[in-house]
Amino acid sequence: MGFIVGLVFGLVVGITIIIGFVKAENYRSKLRSELAKTVAAFARMTVEDSRKLLPAEFYPSWVVFSERQKLTWLNHHLTKIWPYVDEAASELIKASVEPVLEQYRPAIVASLTFSKLTLGTVAPQFTGVSIVEGDKNGMTMELDMNWDGNPNIVLGIKTLVGVSLPVQVKNIGFTGVFRLIFRPLVDEFPCFGAVSVSLREKKKLDFTLKVVGGDISAIPGLSDAIEETIRDAVEDSITWPVRKVIPILPGDYSDLELKPVGMLEVKLVQAKNLTNKDLVGKSDPFAKMFIRPLREKTQRSKTINNDLNPIWNEHFEFVVEDASTQHLVVRVYDDEGVQASELLGCAQIRLCELEPGKVKDVWLKLVKDLEIQRDNKNRGEVHLELLYVPFGAGNAVNPFTASSMTSLEKVLKNDATDEVNASSRKRKDVIVRGVLSVTVISAEEIPIQDLMGKADPFVVLSMKKSGAKSKTRVVNDSLNPVWNQTFDFVVEDGLHDMLVLEVWDHDTFGKDYIGRCILTLTRVIMEEEYTDWFQLDESKAGKLQLHLKWMAQSIYRDS
Repeated sequence: MGFIVGLVFGLVVGITIIIGFVKAENYRSKLRSELAKTVAAFARMTVEDSRKLLPAEFYPSWVVFSERQKLTWLNHHLTKIWPYVDEAASELIKASVEPVLEQYRPAIVASLTFSKLTLGTVAPQFTGVSIVEGDKNGMTMELDMNWDGNPNIVLGIKTLVGVSLPVQVKNIGFTGVFRLIFRPLVDEFPCFGAVSVSLREKKKLDFTLKVVGGDISAIPGLSDAIEETIRDAVEDSITWPVRKVIPILPGDYSDLELKPVGMLEVKLVQAKNLTNKDLVGKSDPFAKMFIRPLREKTQRSKTINNDLNPIWNEHFEFVVEDASTQHLVVRVYDDEGVQASELLGCAQIRLCELEPGKVKDVWLKLVKDLEIQRDNKNRGEVHLELLYVPFGAGNAVNPFTASSMTSLEKVLKNDATDEVNASSRKRKDVIVRGVLSVTVISAEEIPIQDLMGKADPFVVLSMKKSGAKSKTRVVNDSLNPVWNQTFDFVVEDGLHDMLVLEVWDHDTFGKDYIGRCILTLTRVIMEEEYTDWFQLDESKAGKLQLHLKWMAQSIYRDS
């Protein structure tokens, strides 16, 4: 009897296991089928489908949707004809680059020429091509190029002391984007009059320098000077907006040549919350700014010692050659004296974001590297006021021709219509002189300063350039004080002065600092009168409500 019961039980268990196994296999088969369908659907997805599913801000940094087509066929043919390209291009490069090398020749070098120049046996690889839309009078093509070549480049260097050094440029690695502009389009074969060639973007340029039969470090500073000269030569000879115009059909193509199109006026106002790089004390920040990273086109501010919230209030001018593609780059450094300055952070703004003839007030977040988009570390901010004035824009965007001098555009008067020749003649600087009326209305959310959970705030107002000062009355036991007090300041040069408002907590035996607001006079000169709220810097919370009014009297002086 027990045997029969065990047999029946065993059959039931076995059948149950078989049924369970079959169901599990069917379920796994169904999952595999659904997964295969999903994978197949992803394989059929286009770039646009991917962008609809997942917004761009959620992509990891290594995901790139390329709109460029591959050029395997071009690379194949270029490899075949490269020996002939090498022979033809070497002489052309030598003739065009040598004058630029001489222009940027370091002071410690008497002469700098090519002793030998061949491009080697390794042809560059074009990794993609795209067409830039929007050019009605021509066609613009961009080519991605990668070159890890083996060229034989030897520079003949003669120092001021008469020593000749053959310096070899080795281990060249280059990645960039070349732009070809076929313009103008004509009804005669090959259907375009000229080709403009330029290096649109220089992603990477690495090389090493070696003295043939010697050590380049034997002359201190020579290696860095030569490397900087080579990079400046590349930047000034072919990097966009510089371009080489190659005529294909007879004609006048002077309109394709590089020429200035406007001036960019920059006021470097201040920075805040900079990184402290010094072990003792605070950083000593200064700023460098440029549109094209050339030595003579880079502007430098003064150094503010021992301050992580420096105020510069300095003016600079830059020549603009292509407002649609160029950027203004700002780099903030810690001045280390005789040692190399240490970068605190950098930022950039595209000139196409500026409305011609209108002042733009911006705070730019500083990052470690402009090429790294996701930098979440707080490195501080820099405050700029920008005005782009195109040449020959006429009265539509150039307000300097009007008789009234009540806006900042009229204040920033320069001889833009004379373009580049303006620097060779005497010009007049406008001095904005007038009365600034400041009404300190109220404050809100002042941080708690006293043990009783209150504060006794008052405001100290001062003009940074003239040093004139005033202060409000003390409002006792309030985190949202109301003053409604008005102060007048005679301003001798509104373009270069600033209004500083410091909020303090009054104590019986002294005072405690709460925070401050720093305002240029740009907006009040432009608008003549306005009311607004301003956040307190160097404070956890708090804001001031102010009313400002400007009564101008412009005068001129020769400079």
